[in-house]
Formats: sequence, C-alpha cells, structure tokens
Amino acid sequence: MARGSKEKYTDKQKRQAEHIAEGYEERGVSEKTAKARAWATVNKLSGGGNKSGSGRGKGSDRTSKRKTCPRSSKR
Repeated sequence: MARGSKEKYTDKQKRQAEHIAEGYEERGVSEKTAKARAWATVNKLSGGGNKSGSGRGKGSDRTSKRKTCPRSSKR
C-alpha cells in the first residue's frame, strides 16, 4: 500500500474526513491543507484506519500508569 493511501480507513472515517475538510474550505483554507488537517483530525479521533469493532478495546493491563508516592506527613 502506498504511503498516503486511504484504503485502510472505514467508510465512516472517510465521510468524517470529507465533512471536516469541507468545513475548513468554507473558512478559507486551501483544499490541500484542508484535506491534510481533516485526516489528521480523523487519525487523532480514531487512532488510524480500521480500528472499529469488538475486541479492539484496551489491553488486559488496565492498571493506572500513575506513580503512587507515599504521603509525607507535614508537622
């Protein structure tokens, strides 16, 4: 698959990108820039192509990644 190909995206993601690009173009952004921004937005929202469906949730390690520090007593 060539770089920049949109084959791996779902129909919903393609529709979203088209709608977002139209909004940018209405605001005066060039067509090329609008498409680039639209696909960047779709990628940010969905994480890339073909990510929908069951079994695509978080991994089995659902523990918090935040470090826990013991509280120091202030006297």
